Amino acid sequence: MAPLLTSPATLRGLTLRNRIVISPMCQYSATPDGYPTDWHLVQYGRFAVGGAGLVFVEATCITPEGRGTPGDLGLWEDGHIAPLARIVDFVKSQGAAAGIQLGHAGRKGATRRPWHGSTPLDANDLAERAEAQWTVIGPSAVAMADGWPVPQEMSLADIAQLKDDYASAARRALAAGFDVVELHAAHGYLIHEFLSPVSNIRTDAYGGDRAGRMRLPLEIAEILRDIWPDDRPVFVRVSAVDHMDEGIQLEDTIAFARALKEVGVDVIDCSSGGISGGATAARIPRGPGFQVPFAEAMRHEAGIASMAVGLITTPDLAETILQEGRADLIAIGREALENPNWPLHARRALGEDGFDQWPEQHGWWLERRVASLRASGA
Repeated sequence: MAPLLTSPATLRGLTLRNRIVISPMCQYSATPDGYPTDWHLVQYGRFAVGGAGLVFVEATCITPEGRGTPGDLGLWEDGHIAPLARIVDFVKSQGAAAGIQLGHAGRKGATRRPWHGSTPLDANDLAERAEAQWTVIGPSAVAMADGWPVPQEMSLADIAQLKDDYASAARRALAAGFDVVELHAAHGYLIHEFLSPVSNIRTDAYGGDRAGRMRLPLEIAEILRDIWPDDRPVFVRVSAVDHMDEGIQLEDTIAFARALKEVGVDVIDCSSGGISGGATAARIPRGPGFQVPFAEAMRHEAGIASMAVGLITTPDLAETILQEGRADLIAIGREALENPNWPLHARRALGEDGFDQWPEQHGWWLERRVASLRASGA
């Protein structure tokens, strides 16, 4: 019997060849107008060649003002469709499914790329790299931290336009051929900002209690579900907890996940943190599988399929998580940057011999190398 990790998984009408998912990982390498380049083709193509079941393209912004950095990908105009379709076509040609994460940076927008400091853009960036600041928006006029710009509080008209922008981006993603769409509602970006009492102090229908703060995220999730074909799944990435006493707690996200299930969302992608800092600066100990309990809670308490992520670096750990029923899918990120062939190596680590699952251009050579080594007694 094949291990669960390397067994197919079916979500609606989509069957993944295995349960290994490449997390969305921003590359900050788009053109100034949000277009992907050959870097993106190679980045996502190598993960498909490496054997993943589902490859997510990084957080892709629905408006120019929704970018986190000047290097973020965009899907705010029809011209973006064709270069993204080129990536999708290659990913699918290698047997993987293709996913895209749609997002808006909100008050965390207009920042420098990580290797430039991950701090707000200023006049120096304009002078050195022709990268100008832009106005950031949020549910409330509450800055992320000292020294960060105070966002412009969104009006009801702004909220209506945001929903239209998500709908337009989803239609473009569909035109590009993506199998899966994911709503980015985590890591301190705009949708997470509406969910969290740390950043949302509105007093209208889109703020206040948990139901009010959930309203816009649920409305957008429902829009995506209505646009996305019935035979293709919709994911939502959440920050299950804010790691702050006054922020989102696990019971809030369980309630959100139950409501997402009601509008037809299929999978909750379980991360954490980021509401007032970087998502990788979690305020909890970071050990192997440190966020798996969040995926387990979504699966068992909310009754919805979940994806585990966070320092899952070994096939044995990934298989154990699945065997114990703690998640339905396993997402790997930086481990795939270290080893794009991680899914193929996982098969061998879990006892599947041979190279029949490798691309024939590689497997043909590797099979013969093994035979040659055996013949020589090495």
